Amino acid sequence: MSKPLQGIRVLDLTRVLSGPYCTMLLADMGAEVIKIESPRGDDSRAYPPFSKGISAYYANLNRNKKSLCLDLHDEKAKDVLRELIKISDVFVENFKPGTIAKMGFSYEEVKKLNPNIVFASISGFGQTGPYRLLPGYDVIAQALSGMMSVTGWPDSPPTRTGTAIGDVLGGLNCCIGILAALQGRNTQHHGEYVDIGLVDCSVSAMETITEIYMVEDRIPQRAGNRYEFIYPYDSFEASDKWIVIGVGNDAIWNRFCKAIGHEDWLADESLALNKDRAKQKDRLNTMVTEWTRQHPAVEIIELLRAHSVPCAPIHDVADVVNDEHIAKARQMICEIDHPIEGKMRVTGNPVKMTEADSYTYAKAPTLGKDTGDVLSNLLHLSDEDISYFMKKTTD
Repeated sequence: MSKPLQGIRVLDLTRVLSGPYCTMLLADMGAEVIKIESPRGDDSRAYPPFSKGISAYYANLNRNKKSLCLDLHDEKAKDVLRELIKISDVFVENFKPGTIAKMGFSYEEVKKLNPNIVFASISGFGQTGPYRLLPGYDVIAQALSGMMSVTGWPDSPPTRTGTAIGDVLGGLNCCIGILAALQGRNTQHHGEYVDIGLVDCSVSAMETITEIYMVEDRIPQRAGNRYEFIYPYDSFEASDKWIVIGVGNDAIWNRFCKAIGHEDWLADESLALNKDRAKQKDRLNTMVTEWTRQHPAVEIIELLRAHSVPCAPIHDVADVVNDEHIAKARQMICEIDHPIEGKMRVTGNPVKMTEADSYTYAKAPTLGKDTGDVLSNLLHLSDEDISYFMKKTTD
């Protein structure tokens, strides 16, 4: 067995989160990812949290990659990159639109060197349109997509999600685009330009919320943890902590009422159908909360799961990292070798495959660690040229 992307070489000119997240997934799945870093390195090398002076932020997103240090203001370094383009499959960058072209590596120029290259760009607003040159970050994507307008509670201000979901969505969609382009190359025998905008990705993720406006001409508002058209599908307070209960249809409602000893609720015709329950969300919230507050979370979860009612405790991060199913059985918390000593825990890859080799997580490279190896074994440069770039790396 081998990993599915074995034999695919990726030139990674991305920094911080969206691009490195994309190339992390490709590297986990077996691609040879060569991270091209300037002599100052990826900015995220200086981002907390730190383990013995090593950025865990950087280590998680850049595992399984090689680091080649090139100053792309140097013409000799540009020549090296051009030679690497000729023998690579994918070129990924997340500079502001137009920046990579000024360096001499627009898609048109790269395609001349390698007509089969898959060239991917991630930016805030994409490569076209009136906003294309505006600076874009995760919070900008969340704001402009409408995501912040529906996150939070009715009486709270618009709220950013607790993680940089705009960047993560950008990385995911870029990875999907690259994989599709690689497959298309097999049948159409030419490369492709994958253009990813963080705002586009966040708009796509809004799915039904946007449809509500376009179909009903109604602007959805913040609704806390509930779903607008399903109830009870919300967070509820147990005697010791918060939980979620997801009564997603009428059959589950029947099981839920019987499980908690409230078959009398089934006799209430105004609650018989989901569409009716959704209209009475406030009343139902009070009814369910009166019951949940009488019991500890673990007791509620055990009871409802025994009756096939979707539910879960609301984990904090410590709960997630130590969860038997998430961390261990599904291997979503894994160890890599620490660059200095011991082990460092990172988040695992969520894409599980049966026939491919299981994932291994090599430590993220120190800055320029693979410069000599790449220049010698891939490009066969002279010792003199290798020394020139090695000196640039250490200066």
